[in-house]
Formats: sequence, C-alpha cells, structure tokens
Amino acid sequence: MLTPSVEYGLLSPMLIVVSVAIAGVLIEAFAPRASRYAAQVSLALVGLVAAVAAVVMVSRDLHGSPGRPAVLGAVVLDAPALFLQGTILLVGILGILLIAERQPSVETRGGARGLDGFTPQASAVAGSVTEDVATRAGVMQTEVFPLTMFAITGMLLFPAANDLLTMFIALEVLSLPLYLLCGLARRRRLLSQEAALKYFLLGAFSSAFFLYGAAMLYGYAGTLRLSGIADAVAAGEANTPLALIGIGLLLVGVLFKVGAVPFHSWIPDVYQGAPTSITAFMAAATKIAAFGAMLRIFYVALPQLHDDWRPVLWAVAILTMVIGTVTAVTQTDVKRMLAYSAVSHTGFILTGVIAANPAGVSSTLFYLFAYGFSTLGAFAVVGLVRHADGEEATAMSQWAGLGRRYPIVGAVFSLFLLAFAGIPLTSGFVSKFAVFKAAGEGGAIPLVIIGVLASAIAAYFYVRVIVLMFFTEPPTDAPELVVPSGLTTAVVAVTAVITFALGALPQPLLDLVNNAEAFLP
Repeated sequence: MLTPSVEYGLLSPMLIVVSVAIAGVLIEAFAPRASRYAAQVSLALVGLVAAVAAVVMVSRDLHGSPGRPAVLGAVVLDAPALFLQGTILLVGILGILLIAERQPSVETRGGARGLDGFTPQASAVAGSVTEDVATRAGVMQTEVFPLTMFAITGMLLFPAANDLLTMFIALEVLSLPLYLLCGLARRRRLLSQEAALKYFLLGAFSSAFFLYGAAMLYGYAGTLRLSGIADAVAAGEANTPLALIGIGLLLVGVLFKVGAVPFHSWIPDVYQGAPTSITAFMAAATKIAAFGAMLRIFYVALPQLHDDWRPVLWAVAILTMVIGTVTAVTQTDVKRMLAYSAVSHTGFILTGVIAANPAGVSSTLFYLFAYGFSTLGAFAVVGLVRHADGEEATAMSQWAGLGRRYPIVGAVFSLFLLAFAGIPLTSGFVSKFAVFKAAGEGGAIPLVIIGVLASAIAAYFYVRVIVLMFFTEPPTDAPELVVPSGLTTAVVAVTAVITFALGALPQPLLDLVNNAEAFLP
C-alpha cells in the first residue's frame, strides 16, 4: 500500500486560494457585519496575488523540466497547467475587483442608481417586505467573495487534474459556487433566480454525463489515470467501442462547460440573468479552465484515438461557429449578443483543439488568455450603462448615441468589439490567426474556411453596435453612464490595454505559450 505524499510546494497556488476561501467563510460566520466587506476584499486580493507569485515560483522551479506529478499522480504541474493557472488567477483578480464594486446608490428623479449588483438578502423572496427592509437598511452581500474563491480553486485544479475522478471533483468545486452566484442579482431577481436554476439543472445533467463517461473509460482501461488510458489505447485493448462511448459521454460534460452547440442553451439566459460582474468572471474564467481540461483529455489520454474524436469535434465546431454567429445577428439585447458571441468564440477555440499538434495547444492557450481579458472588460462596460431607476440598460436600442455622449467609454467598448471581430491591431486578430494557422497545419483547411466566413459574418453585428453608438441619435429616454469607483475603472483600463497590447505586440505572449505547449505524459 502506497503512503500518500502531498507536494505542498507544487500545490501552493491551489492551497493558498482554498485557504482564503475557508478564511472567508469564517469571516462571514464570526466577523461583525460592518467589517466584513473590507476584510473579504483585502483577503481575496492578497490571496490571489500570493497565488500568482506561487505559480511563478513553481514555474521557475520546474524550468527546463516537462513537469512533475503530485498527490500520487492525481495532479500534474506542467507548463500548460501553470500557464492556465496563472491566467485564471489574473482574471480572478480583475473579477474580484468587479465583484467588489459597491458604489452606493444615488437618489435621482427616477429612483436609486448605483453599482451594487448583489441582492442584500439572497434568502428573501423576490419583491418581499423582508427584501425591501434589507435594501433600505443598506445590508451588503459579502458571501460572494468566498464563493468566488472556491470557484477559482476548482478552476485551478480542473486543467491540472491527471485523472478523471480528480477532474470531476474539480468540475463540481468550480460549478457549485457559480450556481449560487448566478442567482444573487440585486435587480430582476426572478430572472436571476431562473438563470441560476437553469444553470444548476443543466449543469447537474452534464456532470452526470461526465461521470458516466469516466466510468466507461475505467471499464475500458482499468484506470482513471489519463496516462493509463493512453497506455491502454496504445496497447490496442479490444473493447474500443466502450472507450468511444466513454469519450462521447465525457465530451458532453466538457462541451457544456465551454458552451458549445448543442449544449449552449444555458449561455444566453444565464449570462443575461446573472449579476453582470459574475457574468464577466464566469464567461472568462470558466472557459479557460474547461478548455484546459479538454486539452489535457485529448492530448494526454486520447491522442491515438484522434481519428475517432476529431470528426465529432469538427461537427461541433462548425455548428458552434455557425449557430452562435447567426443567432447573435438577430439579438436586440447587448448581454445576449455577447453571450452568443461567446458561443461562436467557443467554436473558434475548438479549431485549435482539433489541430491535434503542438501549435494547436499554444494557439489555444493564447486565445484563452486574450479572450478572457477582452470578455471581462466588455461585460464591465455593459454594467455601467443604466436607467434612472438603476436598472441596467441592455436593450440595444438604448445604446444609440452612447459613444457620442461618452466618447471614452464608447471607444473602449468598440475596442473590445473589434477584438471579438478579429480586426488587426487587437488581440482577437492574433488569436484567430494563430488557431486557424494551427488547424490548417493539422489538415483542417475546410474548418478554417468556415471559421473565416463565420468571422466575416460576426463582424457585422459587432460593427452594428459601434455604428449605433457613434452614428445614431440617442433616444429620448437614453440611459446614463454611472461613473464607477476606481475598482471597475481599473478593470476596464487594464483589459483595454491588454487587448490592444496583444494585438500590437503579441510576440512576448506567443513566446510564452510556445514554451508551454508540451503536456507531461
């Protein structure tokens, strides 16, 4: 019997974040309500910065080596895992800043307008007297910080998991807090609760499929270890249909998390109903973690079955790009348009996975990094445009003339939209060029052609919003821009700078991802 060995140094980024999450729960239980907000924000930010430093230290210690397994091989720390962990932590820092936005409500003629996006009492029935009393008392929701830290913990473990059981545990740890966070919106409470319920029910089904797939692969290979499954495939185990069924079931769970067609139906409803800061964090970080896990499954456990899983991913990628793009064209709500945009980008990222070569890994890592920051910034801007009563103005018609009245905000949002469209001198152009180039080298030329056509169509609905903001007269009931605190301002500024910098000077990050393309077998 093997004695368990825990390599605390290698696991330090995850241990720091989960320790902060547990400390946050204790703060909620014992600290006075008046001091919780400052304590939670400070603790979360310090913990995430410390975790980033730990990722850098681990990377330096592993420099020149392919990576090291930990906890009897259940977790592996190699270059792709560390890159993804660092990206998730950086996105998490900006996400915490967005979530921490608590600019108090300002009384206007139409009511109260502020940037506190969370209900003061989640347990109260929407529209009840209890909720109204909590709102008037100025109760502040701070449970969101430990929940977010638990979600980040799962996201850090997901792409580093080296066996399917650990991967499933990570999937649940990242998902369960998000189910709760999606139902905590301050306004449109019923829509928020509906979004949380849809996400929970569909997420539970997808997790069950993932678990069934893991069981099938265990029946095929006799192990849950990814390298063990690869060895069983290489040895030519006879019961290949069992492995293919397992791969298909496993795919359902992972494709649900990345929001690929036909498992994307939750994306627009959840993105629209959740608090905008949670939408921003979830849209960026969840996709990074889930694609990291997908890369590890296909490139470590199943590379020799690529002739079997590639056709399936071809079909999924084509459907995702086409349906996501076409549906986004018809949207009249900014958040839903960005949601379907996220679906189409999932298809673009899948082209990098399908490449099945080292360039596919590096280009996917670059795309995830660039897309994560652009998405975070875009949703941060959306949360600033509000009606006089404090309701977010997400109807596209309400954004007419917004760029003429607020040129800086209009220009920044236009930058994010141009990046999504893949216009040169933005991070999106380099990202799409990289994944399409990798897919072409992997023999997926038809897929690249479809991706380019989908990108051309997608440019229409992005440019349409820019034209609406700058070349259309504002409506009589035009919404106002709520001036945020330094927290949201910092998020928008940092994401805008990264979006432009990765388009103008992408080489440093390209060099980094090229050095992080090899998984530990």
